[in-house]
Amino acid sequence: MESKEASNAEVSQLKADDVKRLLTDPSVETRAETAAKVAGEFGMGSLSAGEREIAQEIFRVMAKDVELLVRETLSESIRDIPDVSSDIARVLAEDKSDSVALPILEFSKALSDEDLVDILETSKPIRQVAIAQREEVSAVVSEAIVDKGNEDAVVALVSNSGADIAEPTFDKVVDKFGENERVQEPLVKREKLPITVAERLVAKVSSSLKEYLVTHHELSPEVASDLLLESRERAVVRLLGDDEDQPDVGELVQQMDEHGRLTASIILRALCTGDLNFFEAALAHKADVALHNARVLIHDDGDLGLRALYEKAALPQRLFPAFLSALEIAKISEGERSDSDPDWRSRLIMERVLTQFEGSVDCDAEDVDYLLGRLARTAEGGAAQHI
Repeated sequence: MESKEASNAEVSQLKADDVKRLLTDPSVETRAETAAKVAGEFGMGSLSAGEREIAQEIFRVMAKDVELLVRETLSESIRDIPDVSSDIARVLAEDKSDSVALPILEFSKALSDEDLVDILETSKPIRQVAIAQREEVSAVVSEAIVDKGNEDAVVALVSNSGADIAEPTFDKVVDKFGENERVQEPLVKREKLPITVAERLVAKVSSSLKEYLVTHHELSPEVASDLLLESRERAVVRLLGDDEDQPDVGELVQQMDEHGRLTASIILRALCTGDLNFFEAALAHKADVALHNARVLIHDDGDLGLRALYEKAALPQRLFPAFLSALEIAKISEGERSDSDPDWRSRLIMERVLTQFEGSVDCDAEDVDYLLGRLARTAEGGAAQHI
């Protein structure tokens, strides 16, 4: 303990003679050790105002030292000190050696946004990546990284939760890298995406990422419904093919609810495609009832069980007749298939549900428009099957 205290006392005594010896001592190791020593004292705030000025002059000299070890040591030693003079940080950030530049580029808060944008103009990819990985990246710097257009740097940027990325910059990312799988996944999995960006990604990403878009990001009701139903229809095909990797519909329902996506509209639209599994799991989850019990209530001959479950799930009463009609047709037609017209069942359900909306002042116009649009698409598909 005594030796440590003595060492600390020695370190704090930075005198003019030390500076003179430092600048004239030919030993590389001595210069590197002193760089770390001075930086440590500077960072702790134990130096007087005059000593801090002396320390910064030492940094300026060492930042241009011909020996790589000295510059590397200085860079590592001051990278986490925010109040180092920006001109010192800038010299190190533009050093010819990556081992000197990278710690400053990634960690130093002494560099301004203007410094970073200027450096990006002429820096190579590895340095752009370092800037993209900073703890905080401003919207201005994010845009400059995307404009520079290096794939690795863009991947690092969209993977960085501390990066502030404006909507126009997101659009540039989609324009340049929307088809790039390395960029797609971290982009889709950002905590927040503008709705316009999320919807542009829908047509570009894989099935699993589409499902992530549905459950984690805001999408228009129409796009969200189409993506969900497309995902569930694929799941049914996988089920028929006995795919052991099929995701549990219960997990999907829970995840959607956690992110506020399990709406009455989504549940009704899924039922209108004949997806009873999703409907059962959704009502069971919403009502906080065991899935087996929910199925017993749903498939009861009368509507008493369904009504009780529906009310416990706190779904809109105005939609109950539509749910009841859809369920009746879905149960009657369950198991029936038509190779010549695979959409006939969902079309029949939607037609029945739409009759429930006719003349109703309480109907949801968006749901009606969606069902009409989907009905038209399935009708076109059915007609094409017979050509």
